[in-house]
This record gives sequence, C-alpha cells and structure tokens, in this order.
Amino acid sequence: MISTVLVANRGEIACRVFRTCRDLGISTVAVYSDADADALHVREADAAVRLPGAAPSETYLRGDLVVKAALAAGADAVHPGYGFLSENAGFARAVTDAGLVWIGPPPEAIEAMASKTRAKELLGIEPLTDVTASDLPVLVKAAAGGGGRGMRIVRELASLPEELKAASAEAASAFGDGEVFVEPYVENGRHVEVQLLCDTHGTVWALGTRDCSLQRRHQKVIEEAPAPGLPAALEASLLDTAVRAAKAVGYVGAGTVEFLVADGRAHFLEMNTRLQVEHPVTEEVYGVDLVALQLAVAEGGELPPEPPAPRGHAIEARLYAEDPAREWAPQTGLLHRFDVPREGRVRVDTGYVSGDAVGVHYDPMLAKIVVHAPTRAEAARKLAHALERARIHGPATNRALLVASLRHPEYGAPDTLDTGFYDRNLPALTTAPEGEAYAAVAAALSRAASRRGRFGGGWRNLRSQDEARTYGEHEVRYRPVRDGGYEVTAPEGVRVVSASPDRVRLDISGVVRDFDVARYGDGTVHVGPHRLTVRPRFPDPADQREPGSLLAPMPGTVVRVADGLAVGDQVIAGQPLLWLEAMKMEHRVIAPASGTLTALHAAPGRQVEVGALLAVVQTEAQEDKTV
Repeated sequence: MISTVLVANRGEIACRVFRTCRDLGISTVAVYSDADADALHVREADAAVRLPGAAPSETYLRGDLVVKAALAAGADAVHPGYGFLSENAGFARAVTDAGLVWIGPPPEAIEAMASKTRAKELLGIEPLTDVTASDLPVLVKAAAGGGGRGMRIVRELASLPEELKAASAEAASAFGDGEVFVEPYVENGRHVEVQLLCDTHGTVWALGTRDCSLQRRHQKVIEEAPAPGLPAALEASLLDTAVRAAKAVGYVGAGTVEFLVADGRAHFLEMNTRLQVEHPVTEEVYGVDLVALQLAVAEGGELPPEPPAPRGHAIEARLYAEDPAREWAPQTGLLHRFDVPREGRVRVDTGYVSGDAVGVHYDPMLAKIVVHAPTRAEAARKLAHALERARIHGPATNRALLVASLRHPEYGAPDTLDTGFYDRNLPALTTAPEGEAYAAVAAALSRAASRRGRFGGGWRNLRSQDEARTYGEHEVRYRPVRDGGYEVTAPEGVRVVSASPDRVRLDISGVVRDFDVARYGDGTVHVGPHRLTVRPRFPDPADQREPGSLLAPMPGTVVRVADGLAVGDQVIAGQPLLWLEAMKMEHRVIAPASGTLTALHAAPGRQVEVGALLAVVQTEAQEDKTV
C-alpha cells in the first residue's frame, strides 16, 4: 500500500492529486521552485522540498532533483501530474530504480507513445520529411509534451526553417526535448479524444469521448464530455482504435488518445501517456475519481470488467490570466480576490486563492471551472452563469470570453464546432461585455462617494461643470445634487438611487440594479464581473515613446533575436525580430512596418518588464520628418 506520494508538479494539478490523497489517507509531498515558495500546492502538502531556481529547466524538469526530494521526504510513490516530466521515460525509470512506485504507465509504453513520431510509426503513419509547396499547410509539432507548446502552422514554404527552429526552442524549454516533426495540417477539424484507464491484469476501460475543439494557440480553452453529435459508427471506431493502441504497448494507468475529426473521418494525433488537464469532465460524467483509480492501479489493484455507465454532460472552462484581445497576451500580478460560486455542482480545480501572485515563469491558467448537468445546454448555461458571478480581481483574464463563447450560437449548435471557432469569432467575442458602460457609471460614482467622505464637499449653489471620468471606452459624466446624491448626464437613461464607496444602486431605464465596487492600488476597478481601467485625462510624458518603438507586451525573457539582426538593418513589416518567453510560451515581436532598425535593446537572456523598450523601427516617413 502507498503511504506517501510526492507530486512531481505544481499548481492546480498538484493540488488536485493532494485532494484525493487526503481522501484516501495518503500523506503528500510537494516540490517547489523559488518562484513557487508560497504557492498553494506547497501550503496544502504535508511536506515540501525546495528545487533551487525558477525556470522549469532548473527545477520541475530536473528529474534527478525530484527523485532526491522524494527519498529525502520519505515518499514511497511519485505522481507526475501532467506536463513537465509526466511523459519522460527516463524519469519513470529513475523513480522505479530508486525503489519508488511510479504512478503512471511503464517506461516502455511511454517511449512507444509519448513521442508523437514513434507513436505514429507504431500505427503505420509516416511524418512528412521532404515538404513541398503542394503539402501546405503543414503543422510543426513537438515530439514530446503537449499543451500547444512547440507547435506552429506553416502556410508558406519559405517560413518553414524559421518555424522549425522556433518550435524546437520552445519544446526544449517546456519539455527538455527539442525534437519536432512535420505533419499535414487539417483545417478546422474537431479535436476529439478518448479517455483510457488500464490495470496490470489486462483490463482496459474506454471512458467515452471528449470534445476539445475550442482552442487558442493549439491549447484547449473549453472541453466537454461526451463529444456531442458524433455518429455512432465513428464514435465506436474512435473507442476501438484507442483500446487497440493501449493493448499494443501494454499500457497501464490513465492515458488519452487524441484524434482530429474532419469530413467524417478520424485522423490519429497522439497518445498522451498521462492524466489530461481536462480529465474532470470525464470524472463528472462517469462518477469516478481518476486519480484514485491511478493510485489503485499502481498498487496492483484490479479494475471491474466494465466501467460505470455515463450520465449527463460536463463542460470545463479554463480560466487564464491573459488578454484575448491582445493576442492572448499572458498577464501577471496580484490576485486580490478569487471567488467562484460553487452552488449547483460547480467544481473549481485551482492552484490559487485570494492574495496569491500570478508570476511569469509558468502557464497562466488560474483554474478549471467544471459543471455537470443532465444535458449539454443546461451545463453550458450553468457554467456561463457561474463564471459571470465569479469575483476575480487582479490581472486581466479570459472570463468574459468564456462566458461569450458558451452563449455563442455556434457553440449551441455542436455540429458546427471545430478548431477554427476563435479564428472566426474572436473580434465579436472580445467586444465590451453587455453592461460594462453601467459598470463604468458605478465605478465613477463609487469614487465620487469615497472622495466626498474623505474630503467633504458636494452640491454648490453655483453649478459647476460636470465631473468626467473615462474607463476604457466609456466616458461617464455626473454632478452632485442638492439632496447629497448625484445626477448622471452621460450615459443617458441612468438615475442614481444610492452611492457608497463599495456599492452603487442605479435605476437603468426603470430597472434597479446593484453594483459591488472594489478599487485597488494598481489602478484597476472591479465592478461585478467587469474589470475597468481608468483612462488618464492627460498622457503621462514619461509614457511617450518615439514612433516605431516596440515595447514588451508582457513581462518575460528574451530567448532569441533574429539571426544577424543589427542596428541599421532594413526590415519589412511583419518580420520577426525577436522572441519573448513568458508563462511557458514563446511570443514573437515583429516589425510593425517596413523601415530601418534604429535601436535594439534586446539580448538573449535579458529579463524585461511589460512596456520595456525592445527595439525601434523607423519608417521612411518618420525619417523625412526628422530631416
């Protein structure tokens, strides 16, 4: 029997495994980097061991240090979670060689399937080698790992060498393995997968299908089980292929076989030899605890001949600290408040609580919000409502995008779902949410009430001009009135019922609504689900940059500068100049226009803050103005 489990991971998945261990009476050990010293998974573990450093390559990807940590803490088993070393056969062997129980598949199965190139060879699928224009578009993918890292779509043959290099660098950073390969790119297919669970006695469970088609940057955003609208014959084929793949390699434990479905056909993508991020939707539909079953299998337990019967529908939304309107740029900062209502079977898997900081070193996922209901439509409605009622104060998140996605007509008609959903709909999904203009009114009146309490003042016999305050695109105008309240002059149709520093009640065209308001020192105001930023009346001279300045869109590390790039070079619009790594993803910084590179302040390894000046590209028109 396992008595103590070390989780070779961090954040949400470490907390998830710890929760099951506590339920089973198993002690827990965390490992942590310096950046994670006060992280939730460290606080929740019974013991914790430091891995000196911050970058994944120095910490969570150091299998030797993780094994030493397990031995030092007295653990007798290691759970890898997902990502990092979860699909590393060498690490699995190091764990078992140290006399520890590996909660995962045999190293031989990992070697056969964890590398996408070797998995395809096993199934008789050859990757592309000599790519020609007739093969385009193609997809460059990392052989190890997943989550969209080390993946690039290539539509022009000339860009293939650069994309191969970028994907390899990103894969090496994220997984410790820079191997990449090329395969045909199927435009706008459905991403469907099968959950497997296998024991050491030959029993293989296929726990239905999941649809993970809503993705950004090849990383999943909304997942659900079962995959809706699949023809019965196609679904049976997917389940059969997944079971055959597992049996072919003597698979043990939890794993997932992924497919791209297009034109009624299923194309094998990969087998993930680990627990998936989206495993909760399968748990909710089948009424099982996959982590508990992983532990039971690792102890030699035997699964029943057949899995439980599925029931209802489950949907999971990944809540990210990112700005979808700014090319999904990850965000950092203090999470002042993090509160998701859990009524009605709302499940929240997270590695954060109020007061935690979101840093630059790791994936920007804050939580997975999961809802189970009798039907798909009910699950989508409940999940959107829970997200809308959540209070998430701090960095910008994709919360509004998730709500809009779940309520979008295309999502409501699953037959039209595919991986191109955000390519088609992102502009509409990132417009200002309904009600944001009135949230801005509440923010302005809350500030006015706060200032009145601190400084006195208010209505005067001699009427002065209206007060004005702008939040994003919303300008609010108001004036104090004789009874101590306020009159709103813009936008129209708003009457102030009451206003205090933390709550404002408005009558909007005859409908009374309450707005809770929270203001923080970083300049943000949170009004219900709305995150607002004050637009200054006058620009700060310190913020003025010369035209053509390229600023860091996020805090991160400069990992590469284009080969041979130097001040004085001529560059063309859209040309990649340098690459930033932030939150386990690489982000290209491109030339905004054709011109001359007049300054280059970036160098590989340099840490930059958001807004840091990286380079300057001066166009001919700008040069003429300086003459």
